[in-house]
Amino acid sequence: MSVRWGLIGASTIAKQFMINAIRAQGHGEVAAVMSSSAERAEAYARENGIPAGVSTLDALLSDDIDAVYISTTNELHLEQGLAAIKAGKHVLCEKPLALTSADARKMVAAAGNAGIVFGTNHHLRNAGAHRAMREAIAAGRIGKPVAARVFHSVYLPENLQGWRITRPEAGGGVVLDITVHDADTLRFVLGDDPVEISAFTQSAGMAGGGLEDGAMCIWRFKSGAIAQSHEGFTTKFAGTGFEVHGTEGSLIATNVMTQKPVGSVLLRTASGEEELSFDREDLYTRSLRQFHAAICGEGRPSATGEDGIWSLASAEAALQSSKTGRAVTIDPQLGSLA
Repeated sequence: MSVRWGLIGASTIAKQFMINAIRAQGHGEVAAVMSSSAERAEAYARENGIPAGVSTLDALLSDDIDAVYISTTNELHLEQGLAAIKAGKHVLCEKPLALTSADARKMVAAAGNAGIVFGTNHHLRNAGAHRAMREAIAAGRIGKPVAARVFHSVYLPENLQGWRITRPEAGGGVVLDITVHDADTLRFVLGDDPVEISAFTQSAGMAGGGLEDGAMCIWRFKSGAIAQSHEGFTTKFAGTGFEVHGTEGSLIATNVMTQKPVGSVLLRTASGEEELSFDREDLYTRSLRQFHAAICGEGRPSATGEDGIWSLASAEAALQSSKTGRAVTIDPQLGSLA
């Protein structure tokens, strides 16, 4: 079955990762790209070997395509997603799905009612490292998980700064950009849902007024496990990592909070230390393979729309906590409640 894709947004992430991942499926084809700038759409199409570059959503959706990948700025996701669903196109949307979890739920519900496959592009759950950690935990190799730590503070490259550090109305800031990923990765690896979060945010010199470029969060999960996470745009020399500590052992992963299939995972128990092996498949290629399978009625996207609601509700709760100085409960159905 051939799957023809339309790109909503002539983005860096699509150019670096998604176009190749679609084409790697064998039966995947990038048929068109849309940008609000006709000139940019045409140039992007030409540079990336895409047959058509258009400047309106109607033009893209009227094309003979089966699915869309949305990677525009965050405030546009809802309107564009709903339009694609109405046009009968399957949707893979960048995180966060919208500016609020209430809007995200509208989009996911519309897709469900229309029989549309809807996925959230949470790439990190496709990493071999995180899958190996999830499998080790599920197999009881560290006993009962009691605590986790996520190190996901990076330096945002100049070419990606733009709206992320200057436009609150577009959904900028590190929480909607990175904390959402950490929420999803914690859920996936632990096989557990967060129920409460306390957060501090900061402006350390990169973000403009009204936006944060750093955050530290404390999480509580349904099982009673607790976690801490550090997200940032301003740390040039920090490595990334993910640790899970259980009653019978610890998993210590290094250089794994990344878009590339790299890093290492160490299992430490009373028996000693063991480096876990895992596949090094491209994260986005795995994501697209599962999405195409879902279109064919086989399984679900690696991260569903419901997963995207969870991560956005978590981010909302973190932002609310940072403003009120209080812990905030996380409920993906009701949004964040103090």
